[in-house]
Amino acid sequence: MVQSRTHNCNQLRLSDAGQKVTIVGWYDNMRKVSKNLGFLILRDFYGVTQVVVETEEMMERLNGVNNESTLSVTGVVRERSNKNGNLPTGEIEVVPEEITVLGKCIYNELPFEINRSKEADEATRLKYRYLDLRNPEVKDKIVLRSKIVAELRQRMTEHDFLEITTPILTCSSPEGARDYLVPARNHPGKFYALPQAPQQFKQLLMTSGFDRYFQIAPCFRDEDARADRSPGEFYQLDMEMAFASQEDVFSVIEDVLPPVFAKYGKYKTASEAPFTRISYKEAMDKYGSDKPDLRIDLTLQDATECMADCGFGPFEGQVVKAIVVDQFNATRKVIDKICADVEVQSGRKAYWFKMDENGELAGGIAKFLQDRKEKVVSALGLKPGDFVGLSAGKLLEAQKTAGVLRRFLGAASEAHMKTECYEFCWIVDFPMYEIGEESGELEFCHNPFSMPQGGMDALENKDPLDIYAYQYDLVCNGVELSSGAVRNHDPEIMVKAFRLVGLSEEHVKAKFPAMYNAFCYGAPPHAGIAPGVDRMVMLIAGEESIREIIPFPMNKTAQDVMMGAPSEVDEKQLHDVHIKIDIQEKDR
Repeated sequence: MVQSRTHNCNQLRLSDAGQKVTIVGWYDNMRKVSKNLGFLILRDFYGVTQVVVETEEMMERLNGVNNESTLSVTGVVRERSNKNGNLPTGEIEVVPEEITVLGKCIYNELPFEINRSKEADEATRLKYRYLDLRNPEVKDKIVLRSKIVAELRQRMTEHDFLEITTPILTCSSPEGARDYLVPARNHPGKFYALPQAPQQFKQLLMTSGFDRYFQIAPCFRDEDARADRSPGEFYQLDMEMAFASQEDVFSVIEDVLPPVFAKYGKYKTASEAPFTRISYKEAMDKYGSDKPDLRIDLTLQDATECMADCGFGPFEGQVVKAIVVDQFNATRKVIDKICADVEVQSGRKAYWFKMDENGELAGGIAKFLQDRKEKVVSALGLKPGDFVGLSAGKLLEAQKTAGVLRRFLGAASEAHMKTECYEFCWIVDFPMYEIGEESGELEFCHNPFSMPQGGMDALENKDPLDIYAYQYDLVCNGVELSSGAVRNHDPEIMVKAFRLVGLSEEHVKAKFPAMYNAFCYGAPPHAGIAPGVDRMVMLIAGEESIREIIPFPMNKTAQDVMMGAPSEVDEKQLHDVHIKIDIQEKDR
């Protein structure tokens, strides 16, 4: 052991009684009984040990020593008279012969009590993250993360993947989010970009002859925070396979991930291979989401026809979606809260009614449906006790609102949601193209480098809106872990795909010169995916916020309040990289 300690604070047992030992750690707390008797709890990374101070001299030595100072204690182990069965070291205590202060805590008061740091506000926790991490409950999440990452590495290596690191300083590339730019000192007016993902590099590795690549890859995107997304930087289990199909990628992921979730997870059951596969269209029709939580057994029904011309304004000329929940006995207060939460998350209202035990339609919008009761009951298959949640709008709006409503209804109904498991699924057959909401023009729906199903023939002979891509999303418990795709490795197909959205071959060559040129030298078919490590650990740990499983997270506005980043720099630093700052005041 280092620092001359003989044991850590979770190591001593009754069999060690009589030994002279040295332990080190943090002054957790002290219960003083008298001027010559006190019970000190010493805490280190591994656990806690009780130290019994039995002399006035030793008590005086600790006077003025604040909690969270670091100590070295040398003494003799003995059996405790009042054993604590809740602690691994609860049968022993150490009687000190020497106590040395190794590092003083100069503050009498801490920003928060260490073992209750999670009760502090987030800004305080992030500012004093080094104290927050001393809380065993917080620390354990970071330890869990380390174990998960190590297990992922091992399992990928067992599948013959090579771990290869790719550049951090690279060129700007349109990946769907804003780049973080780094000025190039030796190249005035030019910038590096931090990679949003190693996408191009891993595809270039495939063209270089490497067969199976992976890395725990750092990625950088200038985007807003969410509960399941950290701003600034994140990590993903990035992988790519040469001479591979969609099925090959699925096979690897279905073998690698479930055992890790089952081994380390809050829940000990995870989907086995093969995962459920759902087309994008079916996912939206059936679940109102392209990341459905399959623990919930509720599905959407189309209620447009049976609700048409019912006299309820929000339904007029709109698509109406319904979710039927049997024996839903929620109070009006709970129902109103669900509807309010749906509006907050989706931006659109949710509606409802129910069939009471007498078979009558009641509550919510029921008064608009009385003259068509039989039609509604028949169309939705209602029976006494059923609750019906509703959404309305254009097709996609109605689907998405119903998808949010489905989640809340599932969570409020134990009979319709499994909780003690991890349910994986693949969302497949994404549209290659869509009509942009703002531009009104044909645009790529997702990744422009996905191989279109049907290849060149589909691009030349099908309506672009009818073309599907070999693109897939991995979803677990309603959280999207990753997007992946079979890559478009054929330069001719790539150029044709871009031409359909009005971009020329010159555009492709200019934006992606290395990848385009490499594909012209004989590229293998290849496919890959990159599940988010942070999101996986969050799910495995059962945490609601991704910041709980990141050692030093930023806050919601992408600030590191502990280190003071982002920060101003001096004029010389700006001069060295040929930058002059000109901040315009925003119009008030």
